[in-house]
Amino acid sequence: MNANHTVLSHSPGKSRSGVLKRMMMLGLPMLLSACASTGERRTGLDVGEQGVVALQESMERGDLTARALVEYYLARIEALDANGPMLKSIIEVNPDALAIADALDQERRTTGIRGPLHGIPVVLKANIDTGDRMATSAGSLALANHRAPDDAFLVARLREAGAVILGKTNMSEWANFRSSDSSSGWSSLGGQARNPYDPRRNPCGSSSGSGAAVAANFAALAVGTETDGSIVCPSGANGVVGIKPTMGLVSRDGIIPIAHSQDTAGPMTRTVTDSALLLQVLAAKDAADPAAAARDDQVPDYSAALDVNALRGKRIGVVRSYSGADGDARITAILDSTIAVLKAQGAGVVDGLKLDTEGAGEAEFTVLKYEFKADLNAYLQASKAPLGSLADIIEFNRSHADTVMPIFGQDLMEDSQRLGPLTDAEYLEALEKSGRIVRGAIDQALTEHRLDALIAPTNGPAWLTDHVLGDNFSVSSSSLAAVSGYPAITVPAGYIVDLPIGMSFIGAPFSEVKLIGIGYAFEQATQVRQAPRLDER
Repeated sequence: MNANHTVLSHSPGKSRSGVLKRMMMLGLPMLLSACASTGERRTGLDVGEQGVVALQESMERGDLTARALVEYYLARIEALDANGPMLKSIIEVNPDALAIADALDQERRTTGIRGPLHGIPVVLKANIDTGDRMATSAGSLALANHRAPDDAFLVARLREAGAVILGKTNMSEWANFRSSDSSSGWSSLGGQARNPYDPRRNPCGSSSGSGAAVAANFAALAVGTETDGSIVCPSGANGVVGIKPTMGLVSRDGIIPIAHSQDTAGPMTRTVTDSALLLQVLAAKDAADPAAAARDDQVPDYSAALDVNALRGKRIGVVRSYSGADGDARITAILDSTIAVLKAQGAGVVDGLKLDTEGAGEAEFTVLKYEFKADLNAYLQASKAPLGSLADIIEFNRSHADTVMPIFGQDLMEDSQRLGPLTDAEYLEALEKSGRIVRGAIDQALTEHRLDALIAPTNGPAWLTDHVLGDNFSVSSSSLAAVSGYPAITVPAGYIVDLPIGMSFIGAPFSEVKLIGIGYAFEQATQVRQAPRLDER
């Protein structure tokens, strides 16, 4: 999967007129933001929070170039991420980004565009391989100089689609699987990522930098990864849309793992439309990924699901047994207001579902600890990383404790290292138990009540980052989709003292088209999302 990172081949037969006609049908507004941004002050350009469609239209008219857009985002990153409120969401900027943008601008002028992502900047979580001059580090100083031998499958797809890989995002080191006392968004390489709605607060992990970066408009699109909650929680906490796909829909190739039974990458964007367009590229089938065996070869047209009337006739089940359900009446009020919107948009609602998943959490944790050692060892060896095993990582951390472990240790890594191979009965029993319990609970609810999707709050209000007591996840519903391998989409649903709260829609395997439609109709009916006021800080 080696790729030319400056000039890539253009797909024949993909005319600019056909692509833009399809994009125009999405009906997004082209209006520019009324407020001046930091990027505008530095570059003379104002794109506001425009999404992919509006940006593409501006480039087609000649009002914008990919190079100018990259410069705009780089200026915002310098002013607001590295300085100002210092969000620390970007761990590394691609030194070739401007050259890639120039090549794509030239291609637009000569042969036309490849598709909706042509010239659109995207940032990637720092655990996703890029075969270029950027490191793939998982946020760890242990892999600070690790250059992947080639692109991850999904990165090659993005390049082929004409996206500009703008940089890597900060993350919870080792995807939050180093210590039980970790601070989400902290890495020894990138420091503590911050929430753009209040930099004192946490962006949630482990795709914390991806959520914060796209919320703060440091890129049009971001890609995160999730094992349990690491796409949906930072999306919810940073007021953006996130899609955790069905296991096997997006290739796991070239992603530093926690656990192969639950790991997946997915879109994190400011709108459902942008998530649909990004998923269209990410969802190509990787025949080399065993998890893809259960899926169709063809990728559905996700943009066709963007229908404001998509909620009509749908049946939605309300899960009231999410973690932290009794802790905050304000979240319950947002859930209740969401239900009212669903009903007003023509959906049938079955309220008060209590899914019995007792015992699944402990089993899941056992699975993750077993798979972490096996999967990480396999990745490190295949990618020719400077350290070849989990044992080597643990020893590196001990030898560099002052810089790697100043605020929390590595008990999860040590626990995983002590466990045996994936043939152990304890692992096999836990794997069967966790999947059976959670899939059974979801399947029963969907079938018994003839439901199209389940809903539950994604997150509580972002907590004050605390390097003494660690994280405070007050609300979470992520384990339902994570352990089952089923899809979920989170959409902004409300605010608590200006802090975003997301709502998750969870569905049956490979029901992304349906979930995107439901999420889009809800988004368009509510228009909840408000941009963080970074320029005022």
